[in-house]
Amino acid sequence: MFPNSILGRPPFTPSHQQHSNFFTLSPSLYSHQQFIDAQFNFQNADLSRAVSLQQLPYGNVSPIQTSASPLFRGRKRLSDEKNLPLDGKRQRFHSPHQEPTIVNQIVPLSGERRYSVPPLFHAHFVPDVVRCVPPFREIPFLEPREITLPEAKDKLSQQILELFETCQQQISDLKKKELCRTQLQREIQLLFPQSRLFLVGSSLNGFGTRTSDGDLCLVVKEEPVNQKTEARHILTLVHKHFCTRLSGYIERPQLIRAKVPIVKFRDKVSCVEFDLNVNNIAGIRNTFLLRTYAYLENRVRPLVLVIKKWASHHDINDASRGTLNSYSLVLMVLHYLQTLPEPILPSLQKIYPESFSPAIQLHLVHQAPCNVPPYLSKNESTLGDLLLGFLKYYATEFDWNSQMISVREAKAIPRPDGIEWRNKYICVEEPFDGTNTARAVHEKQKFDMIKDQFLKSWHKLKSKRDLNSILPLRTAVLKR
Repeated sequence: MFPNSILGRPPFTPSHQQHSNFFTLSPSLYSHQQFIDAQFNFQNADLSRAVSLQQLPYGNVSPIQTSASPLFRGRKRLSDEKNLPLDGKRQRFHSPHQEPTIVNQIVPLSGERRYSVPPLFHAHFVPDVVRCVPPFREIPFLEPREITLPEAKDKLSQQILELFETCQQQISDLKKKELCRTQLQREIQLLFPQSRLFLVGSSLNGFGTRTSDGDLCLVVKEEPVNQKTEARHILTLVHKHFCTRLSGYIERPQLIRAKVPIVKFRDKVSCVEFDLNVNNIAGIRNTFLLRTYAYLENRVRPLVLVIKKWASHHDINDASRGTLNSYSLVLMVLHYLQTLPEPILPSLQKIYPESFSPAIQLHLVHQAPCNVPPYLSKNESTLGDLLLGFLKYYATEFDWNSQMISVREAKAIPRPDGIEWRNKYICVEEPFDGTNTARAVHEKQKFDMIKDQFLKSWHKLKSKRDLNSILPLRTAVLKR
C-alpha cells in the first residue's frame, strides 16, 4: 500500500513473529565496547563489497558507483537513456547484489503490487549491538485508497482545491526520497549492519508538498535510546561517515545537538533536504496514524495543506524560531475537525485501539491504514467554511490557558500539571508518547503573534471570502 519499501515488509518469517521483537537485541543500553565495535566498522568496513570508487560524470557531482554503467561514457549518454524513468538516470550507489535499475522495485507505480527488496549489506564484522535478523519477506498489500476530491461550490473552496492540486507532493517526489533512503540505509549498515532507516513525517503521512523535506529515522533497537548520549554518539559516527565516504553526493552534513539530535544534510542529486534522527519510534507510529486520517475523508488533505501554507506565509510555522512546527499544525487541524458539532473525523485510537496500539511491533504499523474504512460524516461543510471555522475556533473559542489539544481523545482536555506542560503557551498532545509537540512556543511574544494571526486572518477571510486576502496564491504556488 505504501511506497516505503522497508516499512512495507516484516523482518521476520512467520516462525519468528510469534516470539521475536523487531530486532534480536539486548534491552540494555549500549556498552562502551559496542560503540568501539561500531567505530571499528567505520574504520575497517570492507567497502569493496559495498562500493567501488568509480566516478560518474554527473554534472559537478561525482556519485559513488560499483559497476560501470553502459548508460554513461564520458560526458555523453547513450540514446537509450532517454527512455528511462527519471530516477533510473540518477542512481548513485550500486551493490554487487543489486540490479542496475531498482526504482520501480522499491517504489511501484500505480497498479503494481509486488515489492522486492535488494539483499541487505553484510559487513565483515557484526558487533554485539545488532545480532542477526532474518531476511525480509515480501508481502502483498493494497494500493492507497482512491478518494475523489471534494466538490468546490464557491470561490474560496475552489481556490483551496487548486492550491492543493498544484502543491501536493507527487509520486516522483516521493520516489526520489525513497531512493535516497534505500541507498543511505545500505551505507549506514556498514556501521550498524542490522539497523533500519525509515522514511517518516510529511513525506509519507499524506500531508507533504512538493518542497517538503525528508525526515529519516534510524532504528538501531526497539528499546528507548538515550538521546543525550547514545543517539549523539551514533549520529557522530553517521555524520563522520557522510563527511568522509559520501561527500560526493551528500552536501552540508551537520550534526545538530538538540534535545532530539539530528543530522541535517542535502542530497545533491535530488536537491532534497533531509533530517535524520535515531530511534524516534513515536515518529514512525504517528506517520501511519496521520496517513490514515489523511485518507479517511476527502477534505482533510486540502485543508491541512492550505493551513500549513498560510502559517508559513505569516511566519508562525517554524519551531526553530519559537513558533509552531508542521506536525502540531496538522494535529490542530485534525482536532478541530473532531470537535465540530457534527464531527468530520473520529478518534481512530478509540475506535481501532488494536490498530494503533503503541505496543504494536514496528514492522506491523504500516497495516493500520489498510484496516480502517472511510469515515462517513454527515457534515457537508465546504472547504471554505472549514478554513474559516478553523481560524475562528483557535482565535475565539479554544481556551489556551487551561486546555490541551488531544487528537487521541478527539476533544480538548485539561492541561496536565507536569513539568513539560508548565509555562507552555500552547499544549498539543503527541498521540503516542503524550509529550507536548508545541513545546517550542515558550515565549509570550511568539504566542501572542500566533493568536493575533489567527484573529486577523479570520476577520479578513470572513469579510472577503478570498484566499488571497490571507495567503497570496501566486506566492504560495511559487514556494510549492
